[in-house]
Amino acid sequence: MTVWWQKAVVYQVYPRSFQDSNGDGIGDLQGVLQHIDYIKKLGADVVWLNPVYRSPNDDNGYDISDYQQIQPDFGTLADLRAVIDACHQNGLRLMMDLVVNHTSDEHDWFVASRTSREDPFHDFYIWREGRNGNPPTNWRSEFGGSVWQYDPQVDQYYLHMFTKKQPDLNWRNPKVRQKVFDMMDWWCQQGIDGFRMDVINLISKPEPLTDDPHLTQDARTSSLGYVANGPHAHEYLQAMNQQVLRRYPLMTVGETPDVTPDDAIKYAGFDRGELQMVFQFEHMQLENDPVVGKWTTNRASLPALKAALSRWQTALDGKAWNSLYWNNHDQPRVVSRFGNDLAEYRELSAKMLANTLHMMQGTPYIYQGEEIGMTNVAFADIRNYRDVEIKNTYRELVEETKTLTPAQMKAAIEYRGRDNARTPMQWRDAPNAGFTTGTPWLGVNPNYPQINVDAALMDPNSIFYFYQRLIQLRKDYPIITDGHYALLDPDDEAVFMYTRTLGDQQLLMVSNFTDQTLQRPVAARLGTQPEGLISNYPAADVDTLRPYETRTYLSTVVG
Repeated sequence: MTVWWQKAVVYQVYPRSFQDSNGDGIGDLQGVLQHIDYIKKLGADVVWLNPVYRSPNDDNGYDISDYQQIQPDFGTLADLRAVIDACHQNGLRLMMDLVVNHTSDEHDWFVASRTSREDPFHDFYIWREGRNGNPPTNWRSEFGGSVWQYDPQVDQYYLHMFTKKQPDLNWRNPKVRQKVFDMMDWWCQQGIDGFRMDVINLISKPEPLTDDPHLTQDARTSSLGYVANGPHAHEYLQAMNQQVLRRYPLMTVGETPDVTPDDAIKYAGFDRGELQMVFQFEHMQLENDPVVGKWTTNRASLPALKAALSRWQTALDGKAWNSLYWNNHDQPRVVSRFGNDLAEYRELSAKMLANTLHMMQGTPYIYQGEEIGMTNVAFADIRNYRDVEIKNTYRELVEETKTLTPAQMKAAIEYRGRDNARTPMQWRDAPNAGFTTGTPWLGVNPNYPQINVDAALMDPNSIFYFYQRLIQLRKDYPIITDGHYALLDPDDEAVFMYTRTLGDQQLLMVSNFTDQTLQRPVAARLGTQPEGLISNYPAADVDTLRPYETRTYLSTVVG
């Protein structure tokens, strides 16, 4: 039986870059409140709010110093309650980001943890002795360098899979688990409707902690894959579900790097009692390089992209539920990555990508600005970027090891850097795109006079209204939720074509991923009485695909 979150569409808000209400250059909760009607107009059902908890902002809020207080830059707990109430009054649900693999090093628990080995909070984190004057293991952080930071006060190293200001919690300690579950329960009582769980499959570390055998001397990749999916991960999540999640009508999605479909079924299988769905990264890592990781301008081939997405569609069918996404706060803008952001093709390719994803089985996630076709940014000076990952990686790959030249690194940042997704929301053709009356915390993309919400809302053929139609189709046609997926022509290097089948109904989705006009046997793939549900071009010859053309048909299958 279909449940509400399987038919839902999620709109992700990155508060720091969404809307500034007080002129300090930083987006805030009152700014979110100003645009609830905009999200409602789009047709989304759920608002996912990136972290708004108290934080020193070493990693833009993913280093939390107090789970039950709001970062003053964003406002107050009363402001958040106003956002929750406004969502509910508009028929929307609100999902919070949950970051419990690690805290900030300024959290009270960690401050106490590093005062003494005998302090009760010392065991809230993962401390180890050094090894012959070196860190305990060779593990590498996701943001570069060792995962171990030496603390002379206790003469031990603590583990941090991300920055040194994000020490990992020790989930083996039952007191840690109980503190986390109590905090989650408190938030549920505030009226929230779900959790997106940050790197939740890292909470159980390998036992014992030994060297990562996959690292080589030259590689600059991280040890996340070695640490992920530890021996007690499912035990911890089942306890979380029993003590908190199942007691409320929540939507839950776990961010789970380095999972296979089989892993995902263990985390989110319909009969597992853990999570409802996971975010996987297979289609996000196709371009990665074995030496420099994501810091490359490689572009994934379409057959590889089709294979990755299709593998998840078929493997999870009937067993677990997919999360559908192209971009988020950690990924570059989709139209610049998988489409074509040149003026001639930006709108066409943005619509093409939207249709390609939204006709699959799963819950779609739309990242703020995706619905108007916002693009990657190219800052002239590396100092204009704010992301800690960019800064750390530039220092390591360019300045220290000289693995990349400054020009190579700049090109990689412009293609894959996280700040591409974090430039302020482009509301109108006005100073700072209408985001702030002050100086924005991160520069606005200079193309805001052409790409903005006001322009999109005034154009009935805009990307915004294309997304709106896709969302309505999902609500109107059960086949989009429940139909079985089948990939057609997997080796076609230019066209993505698949079917969804439910009973005697069949959807055919076809997308041209190139700027060329192509011929394909589309008509031969249609059943009887075909109906065009959506397209980004006026109707023409069925077997001719114009540049970045996309169409979805509904027909009847016989036999």
